Amino acid sequence: MKSVPLIQTWSVSFSSSMSIAENIAQLRERVASVAHRAGHRSEDVSLMAVTKGVLPAIIREAYDAGIRVFGENRVQEFSAKDGVLAELKEAEWHMIGHLQSNKAVRAVELFSSIDSVDSVRLAQKLNTAASNLKRRLPVLVEINIGGEQAKTGVAPDSAELQDLLRVAPELASLDLHGLMAVPPYSDDPKHSRSYFRKMRRLFEEIAARNLPGVQMEILSMGMSHDFEIAIEEGSTCVRIGTAIFGERKPERSKT
Repeated sequence: MKSVPLIQTWSVSFSSSMSIAENIAQLRERVASVAHRAGHRSEDVSLMAVTKGVLPAIIREAYDAGIRVFGENRVQEFSAKDGVLAELKEAEWHMIGHLQSNKAVRAVELFSSIDSVDSVRLAQKLNTAASNLKRRLPVLVEINIGGEQAKTGVAPDSAELQDLLRVAPELASLDLHGLMAVPPYSDDPKHSRSYFRKMRRLFEEIAARNLPGVQMEILSMGMSHDFEIAIEEGSTCVRIGTAIFGERKPERSKT
């Protein structure tokens, strides 16, 4: 009989010269330092561990080191992990990858927050699913700040963004409370600054409009290579994978 990979989506391991706890401690120091330098409070910047491809045992190490906010990219992968990680009672699980509307119901069952809303249709599906579960679901709108065709998210000057903001009061089971973005990648993290600055301006412009059903509280931007610049430009949540878990290296699939 042909063997089938057991948990194929987890077939990645991570290597690092430091322990997970040491990486997290160092990151917290860096966040505190840059926040202080930029005139922000370090406690106002949330450190999210991105756990795409990370085994549950390693996720537990991050949890034991004090991480409480985690980001996952795929519904299917996290669905396989969910039961194993149910004991991490204080953990918040955020969906940060592209979410297809046909997976909205399962996503609402699994995640504490959906940080990648990119259409009115998806927002409506999430609202219906949350209503059926009698819960309020925090969401962020994903902005394609670099206008990249390969990336999801709404353009900052798009009608889709304005439609999302307009229908927010009708989505009684959603809490639209911020924005998320991934700028175009560059080996030079300084390249991200102009995009982070544009995001902060958009965030502030929306906040200044005092729109019903819209609260601009979270500005999620910055990853392992550019999070310090993101904090300088006003990020309130940085999403860190490599700097916590190390570089990915392939692992044989279990059969």
